[in-house]
Amino acid sequence: MFENLSERLGRTVKNLRGQGRLSEQNIQDALRDVRMALLEADVALPVVKNLIDSIREKALGHEVVGSLSPGQALIKVVNDELVSIMGEQSESLDLSAKPPAVILMAGLQGSGKTTTTGKLALRLKEKDNRKVMVVSCDVYRPAAIAQLEKLAGDVGVDFFPSGIDQSPIDIANAALAQAKKQFADVLIVDTAGRLAIDKDMMAEISELNTALNPVETLFVVDSMTGQDAAATAKAFGDTLPLTGVILTKTDGDARGGAALSVRVITGKPIKFIGAGEKMAALEAFHPDRIASRILGMGDVVSLVEEVTEKVDHQKAEKLARKMKKGKNFDMEDLRDQMEQMQSMGGMASLIDKLPGAANLPDSVKNQANDKEVGRTIAIINSMTPHERKFPAVIKGSRKRRIAMGSGVQVQDINRLMKQHLQMSKMMKKMSKGGMKNMLRGMKGQMPPGMGM
Repeated sequence: MFENLSERLGRTVKNLRGQGRLSEQNIQDALRDVRMALLEADVALPVVKNLIDSIREKALGHEVVGSLSPGQALIKVVNDELVSIMGEQSESLDLSAKPPAVILMAGLQGSGKTTTTGKLALRLKEKDNRKVMVVSCDVYRPAAIAQLEKLAGDVGVDFFPSGIDQSPIDIANAALAQAKKQFADVLIVDTAGRLAIDKDMMAEISELNTALNPVETLFVVDSMTGQDAAATAKAFGDTLPLTGVILTKTDGDARGGAALSVRVITGKPIKFIGAGEKMAALEAFHPDRIASRILGMGDVVSLVEEVTEKVDHQKAEKLARKMKKGKNFDMEDLRDQMEQMQSMGGMASLIDKLPGAANLPDSVKNQANDKEVGRTIAIINSMTPHERKFPAVIKGSRKRRIAMGSGVQVQDINRLMKQHLQMSKMMKKMSKGGMKNMLRGMKGQMPPGMGM
């Protein structure tokens, strides 16, 4: 997300190097680049105009303080303004109402409403320790009901059954009554979507909102629709008392215009962003951290939080003890590391949070491929326990069997074997000489999908 915007802003800062202060002339040149970067990112035109005017006003004549260069001074101004338009701070859900607190999910068809309902249920269950029930009021798309039932089972929350022969209001009222009986803390109501906004849709969801009186009415929108995301959110906001927005599919959006437009156009805060297909891939929206990502400074705070929450510390300590004793780094160890990385959203998500990620060469970004990681795990799973522990025994006939079992070519097995050997040597260096030796040995030695 924000890849294109980060690259353009990075070039703008470079152009200001070597100049003693921010003058009217160099500010004009820089702002022209910033304006083009924002427009290319599909930020809504009124937002671009207001943002540029505000940056110009605050940056003109801005003295360079201490060791700050004009580029750094402009970055500081741009950062502050980005945070301002996206909301000064993260806004969480208000679940202080008498249980069950009702959350109503609204949005167009295809925006990711049902999947986001499952993700939100998992987040409330795991992070907030809430007992959650979900229900689908989408009587026009039977697959939506079946999909939500499966997601509820996957994430371990209660599902209230519904059918296409019922009215959405009857379903919602019955679900609310059942949630009270089961002492649920939260009831999340998934609603029907349409391909476009229409009167029937708005009337139906407005009726649901009146009947349920939800504590949160969240608008779910596909971030890849750019300016349309903000316009659609405004249309829903004119009908419903929205309390917030959830941006989905941000991992596939290199522009990020929706994130910069929605708050200004709707006046409603972005509360979460969906950053991947996995059910755990729903992040709280932190304007300051997002601004930092846009400006190429990464999001180390979120990265540390993810590592703290999702890394299996027992496995990490076990591997550290194993390496300290001089034992070999085997295929099971490699698989564990890859699975841990996937639990944190995958390589693309991790790289997006690294400082300077936008400046990484394309060759590195292209290797940060989560499909390759999944393929490598499949190869290792096709090995016998003995082969994983002692990869050296994997020769011709074994390679052919593993290749057939994992649906790859023998040369893919050879590549993994070679890279595993290089990684084993790197881990031995680390156990003997610490982090410095490991970093020296890392260059070009990572397995498929981890080409950092």
